[in-house]
Amino acid sequence: MSRENFFYEDTLSSTDIYRGKVINLRKDKVRLPDGREATREIVEHRGAVVILALVPEKKIIMIKQFRKAVEEVLWELPAGTLEPGEDLENCARRELEEETGYYPREIKKLMTFFSSPGFCNEKLTLFLAQDLERREKNEDADEFIQVQLVTLEETLAMIKNNIIKDAKTIIGILYFASGISGMVPR
Repeated sequence: MSRENFFYEDTLSSTDIYRGKVINLRKDKVRLPDGREATREIVEHRGAVVILALVPEKKIIMIKQFRKAVEEVLWELPAGTLEPGEDLENCARRELEEETGYYPREIKKLMTFFSSPGFCNEKLTLFLAQDLERREKNEDADEFIQVQLVTLEETLAMIKNNIIKDAKTIIGILYFASGISGMVPR
């Protein structure tokens, strides 16, 4: 077995289990690198964006909302799922405006990452949004969101104290705090 093929699994068959509005579920039968067979249950997702938006006072726009899957109110960066055929940047602008009422005149793609690649193919793209214009909040009918403006120091303390538990939010805040984004966060 060649070194570069050591990690790869060949798909032998794929069966759709469920097709939904936000996710699909399929079961793949695969051949492992050592020749054995295994089953993989995979959640398919069309991708999403996460927006780290800064108001002029250098505060980060955060949202609080109830998440049924974990039965908790979570602190999060604004985020949302791509519509079919939608451009990533347009999605980031749309989601920020819908959830917070802020529209970014300046937006910069920072990085992409996977939410939970052990079972899900969701790819998230993190954006930095600045030069914000205040508009009407236009959240989805089934969303109940509270907008909060929080300093970077406060968000870091919230991560340290396990108040912020959402992985995409933690990634976004720590990425920004590291200075990798090109912005001086303090």
